[in-house]
Amino acid sequence: MVAPPSHVPRIGVPYRTKNEQVTTKTDKIEKYLTAIRQAGAEPVPVSLELSASELGQLAESLDGFVLSGSPADVDPAHFGAPRQPECAAADLDRERTDFALLKHAFAEHKPVLAICYGIQSLNVHLGGTLLQDIPKVLGTEIDHDWDDEQAAPDTLHDAQFETGSQLAELNGSTRAVINSSHHQSIQEPGRGLRVTARAADGVIEAVEWTGDSNWVVGVQWHPERLADKDALSQSLFRGLVAAAAARKAVART
Repeated sequence: MVAPPSHVPRIGVPYRTKNEQVTTKTDKIEKYLTAIRQAGAEPVPVSLELSASELGQLAESLDGFVLSGSPADVDPAHFGAPRQPECAAADLDRERTDFALLKHAFAEHKPVLAICYGIQSLNVHLGGTLLQDIPKVLGTEIDHDWDDEQAAPDTLHDAQFETGSQLAELNGSTRAVINSSHHQSIQEPGRGLRVTARAADGVIEAVEWTGDSNWVVGVQWHPERLADKDALSQSLFRGLVAAAAARKAVART
């Protein structure tokens, strides 16, 4: 295999769950890796079994991060809430890995694209809270929780983007149709996060970091599933890679 050019950004992607990693079920994480390759970067799967020092060394070698989705839910103890029956089991290794990568990314000004579980992990890391089950809390008629990647368009739903947001700029519009596969969402945004997209029922669909100029975007939907055909999905990954390339260029000078 030919090594990628040294100028190509390296983007770390944590495995979705410890179980998927140890059983080598890679079909879903491969969608993230493929989307990153298509955007012009080198994807680097991040093991959930690394020690703190090993994870720190790997993080130092990376130029940006995609926090993937997961069937797990973030432990509500992290945001001071009792666990509700609808809350899925936590994956402690995934939580530990996400939080360590986020700490490094913010300290070193490396870009992050946080997807589905990833946006929830990002929010909790920054002191925010989560709705533990959207149907129970909101009783919404929008079907946020589906898991059929070949589903017909009528399973998608609209999202409204904030004017002036990164998303509106990447999309060229303040409205988009997004896919959806989640039963939790952000309740109170974490420190430094601006809500930049909502569904019609008020569910938060995206946040962006405002604490400094670093490129950090969290989306509740799954752009990696649509990256071969959807312009917004492609733009999200290209935006991340462009930010990672800029950070890498600065680091080399």
